[in-house]
Amino acid sequence: MILITGGAGFIGSNLHAALAARGHETIVVDRLRSDGKWHNLAHHPPTAIVAPEELQNFLALQPPIEMVFHLGAISATTATDGDLVWHTNVGLSQELWKWCSSLGVRMIYASSAATYGAGAQGFEDGLDDLGNLRPLNLYGWSKHAFDLSVARAVAGRRKRPPQWVGLKFFNVYGPNEYHKGSQVSVVKVKYDEVRRGQAPRLFRSDRPDVADGEQKRDFIWVGDVVDVLLWLQDTPGVSGLFNVGTGQARSYRDLAHAVCRAGGAKEDIEFIDMPANLRGQYQSFTEARMDRLRAAGYTKPFTSLEDGINRYITEYLAMPDPYV
Repeated sequence: MILITGGAGFIGSNLHAALAARGHETIVVDRLRSDGKWHNLAHHPPTAIVAPEELQNFLALQPPIEMVFHLGAISATTATDGDLVWHTNVGLSQELWKWCSSLGVRMIYASSAATYGAGAQGFEDGLDDLGNLRPLNLYGWSKHAFDLSVARAVAGRRKRPPQWVGLKFFNVYGPNEYHKGSQVSVVKVKYDEVRRGQAPRLFRSDRPDVADGEQKRDFIWVGDVVDVLLWLQDTPGVSGLFNVGTGQARSYRDLAHAVCRAGGAKEDIEFIDMPANLRGQYQSFTEARMDRLRAAGYTKPFTSLEDGINRYITEYLAMPDPYV
């Protein structure tokens, strides 16, 4: 049996579907609430759903869990409640780490590219230089804090899970993000604008050395992310902290044009001012260094931005029922 925290969310539900296709029983830790999130699990109901606040009581029963995918978190980069973010993103993660360590359960957890901040220290993964990173927001800092606690446990040779992997996800897009409101991927936001007959809108740059529309991110198709997760499931000898991106930064202008082409619209762009709450906290460039994951043995190619966007729009967003 496999436990997936955040299993009804974006990446978690895509992973859950893939594990169900492999014949695994899954326990999903999440809240469905009333925003349609249940659709993410509609075609693949889990064995059980556990509310996050009940997780510790559930684990105290020592259920027969063979592996934990810890993907649940408060992921909004605009989050401001430091106590809640710390409790959710750090405290609960540390409790899961201890539980997996004590019972010998494999653990794969979600870190984030937000830990790199503005990228002044580069995008080199691994545990060695974590102390040099300066995240720009509370979310990124919380993910960084847990990475640091993992690094201390490993350096101190303290008890740890038999396989432990942290994954610094870059900008993931694809189906099952529809419940996320303002936190959906830029791909879906731009497609919604195009579908309404509008030109896709992009933020003007807040840096004099970066032209409008030339802010760049490493955008990765969710299917590629799931493939990495499944590969780690099949490769229990691999542990470490790894980037998960394509290794190629692409501009928001490239993204907007790809959305227009896939949506059959004219390739126009409208530039708008960046909101005040994002200025100084906005990553103008991210690009995953993928050397370590490749060296660990992951060899599959990643989906290009154009192919991923075309697939997302034509196979999901343009369909009557976008849910998997």
